Amino acid sequence: MPDRKRSTDVHVVYAELYLLPIRTRVPLKFGSETLTSVTCARVRVVVEGELGHFATGWGETPLSVQWVWPAATSYQERHEALKAFSRHLVDTWVGHASPGHALEIGCDFLEHVLPAELKRFNAARAPQHQMPHLAALVCASPFDLAVHDAYGNLHQVPTYDTYNARYLSRDLSSMIVPDADCPMDLRGKYPADFLVTPAQQTLLAWHLVGGLDPLSEDELTDASPDDGHPVLLADWITRDGLQCLKIKLRGNDAQWDFRRLLRVGTIGIEHGVRWLTADFNCTVTDPQYVNEILDQLQTQAPEIHGKLLYVEQPFPYELDEFPIDVHSVSSRSTLLMDESAHDWRQVQKGRALGWSGVALKTCKTQTGALLSLAWAKAHGMPVMVQDLTNPMLAQITHLSLAAHADTMMGVETNSMQFYPAVSELEGKIHTGAYQRRDGIVRLNTLGATGFGYRVDEIGRPLPPPVATAGDASGILCR
Repeated sequence: MPDRKRSTDVHVVYAELYLLPIRTRVPLKFGSETLTSVTCARVRVVVEGELGHFATGWGETPLSVQWVWPAATSYQERHEALKAFSRHLVDTWVGHASPGHALEIGCDFLEHVLPAELKRFNAARAPQHQMPHLAALVCASPFDLAVHDAYGNLHQVPTYDTYNARYLSRDLSSMIVPDADCPMDLRGKYPADFLVTPAQQTLLAWHLVGGLDPLSEDELTDASPDDGHPVLLADWITRDGLQCLKIKLRGNDAQWDFRRLLRVGTIGIEHGVRWLTADFNCTVTDPQYVNEILDQLQTQAPEIHGKLLYVEQPFPYELDEFPIDVHSVSSRSTLLMDESAHDWRQVQKGRALGWSGVALKTCKTQTGALLSLAWAKAHGMPVMVQDLTNPMLAQITHLSLAAHADTMMGVETNSMQFYPAVSELEGKIHTGAYQRRDGIVRLNTLGATGFGYRVDEIGRPLPPPVATAGDASGILCR
């Protein structure tokens, strides 16, 4: 479908970036590294519509160094690089885009602008310090989210109500390319055709059982927090009414992984948990490692095996570097891409290698998540929405994607485990989104436009922005 100018188009006229440091209450292990703090990138943009009206939008994503950029150099060096690239992108978002729908602006940015900016950024860095594409996506995400929020605010509708022909000039056939065996023609199809309407107001909540989480009292230490929140798994299940547990494994110690599955599964069954999933931490290089654990589990603990809904990303991130045939794993369990699913093209490569479905994350941009969702669903692949331990505003967009995505089973949500105090202000306005009760989270308090943050009511004080671009003088649209 050819591009055409619409009266509903917008362009970005102003952007500002805030960097908000956060510390965890307990450590969270990613691969071979452990997260104890994170910087959240928060972005405010102003867009101008074709009729001369302005609107503000907000976006936020944690710059989770250990997740986006597995150790190749020091944590500090990678952390500073992520912050520097985020600052670099402020000018880029204001200067690059032709007017359009937020999805069209985001798609053009991801296709043409971000790769060039990452190449330019990496040109000044030593080979061993090259920032990967996943890290660049996470830096771009709060900007992209903010444009989507602003678009809905400008038109005074929820952002998810704009992913259709009324607002979009381009259909999905101009943004993604299906496989030859795709049962669906994407001409005349839009993201709205793959989304749940109306969105779910309640979602089953998945609890992350980290590899460092204590399971019994003898594993508690002097460093275990005493802040009124649970520490032991059984206490979490009881307080929050949990029904779904995601079990973090090591991926390089089969005996430990199998024992961990048995211990967590047993605790879960004793407390009425319905579903489990296994996350092998992207450290496996041979599918047989996973196959043997699954086969052993089926033989020795069939009840636990029967509760295993899916297996998440056992293998390294980069499919081009590690094109592992995983059909043997997906024949045993639903196998979801997570870290490998940078965009719809990577989902396409994963499908050819035998992956069953995809775990979506808003931290790879709202635009990318919607296009990956549409590509996966057009090809009959199941989807989940997984957490990047999203606090504050990031939790709202994370849960909203799950509420519209028709996931396999609810949503992973764990910021209340690792830094519950950080979101206290947001939780006063959106109580159900920041606490898990009866095993669910709720989205019944969102505002009527954009992503429904209700930022003014939250009233979070912010430090001065670390970077700005564009001219916001005279624009009264906070």
